[in-house]
Amino acid sequence: QVQLVESGGGLVQPGGSLRLSCAASGDVFSINAMDWYRQTPGKQRELVAGTSRGGSTNYGDSVNGRFTVSRDHAKKSLYLQMNSLKPEDTAVYYCHAEIRGVATMYSDYWGQGTQVTVSS
Repeated sequence: QVQLVESGGGLVQPGGSLRLSCAASGDVFSINAMDWYRQTPGKQRELVAGTSRGGSTNYGDSVNGRFTVSRDHAKKSLYLQMNSLKPEDTAVYYCHAEIRGVATMYSDYWGQGTQVTVSS
């Protein structure tokens, strides 16, 4: 069994900052991509920021320059530093990872989501 557990969401004023964390546990032999997605009611889940196993990163256009994604391979963890937050960043943020177990192939896993609300 594999679990992805997110933390760090909450309520913040416009212009403020938050840091999200995601930790993988269980049968985690190798992790390929790790990403942050977000979703608002009635809309499709969208990619916020992603990392490859080799260290490359990519960002959604709406967050580029404001958000920074980082990864700690030893801790099997993913982080998202969010600065200059805007009300339109309000969403449920999900951690996603491509994980291989000791005896299993790579599969997609999702966290339970953490709410980020940007409001005055």
